[in-house]
Order: sequence, then structure tokens, then C-alpha cells
Amino acid sequence: MKRIYRSKDGRIICGICAGVAKTFDLDPSIVRITTIVLTFATGVFPVLIGYVVGAFIIPEEGDLS
Repeated sequence: MKRIYRSKDGRIICGICAGVAKTFDLDPSIVRITTIVLTFATGVFPVLIGYVVGAFIIPEEGDLS
């Protein structure tokens, strides 16, 4: 079973997009562009809140929790 982790490599802010890309074997740029498009399509607050919550609840790569 695959788990999503915040990536330590290739991170720009918190490593969430890089971690999602690594988990699903995608290019991190595609995940980042998709995140930006969703931000403008749905409004800033839903994506921003999701990102901040993810930064707190998604464990960093290498953590055993």
C-alpha cells in the first residue's frame, strides 16, 4: 500500500506536491501546475486550507509515524 509523504527532495514549500508526484510516479511540475490551476478554478481558500492542513498531517519522508 502506497502512502503519501512530504518529500525532502525537490521540495519548494512543504514538499507536498513533490511527495504526491513521487507516490504516483508523476513529474512534480505537473502536480504543481495542477495545484495552481485548481487554486484559480476553485478559489484560493479551499486549496490553501488543504495545503496547510496537509503540511501538518502528512508525515515527512523518512518519519516512522
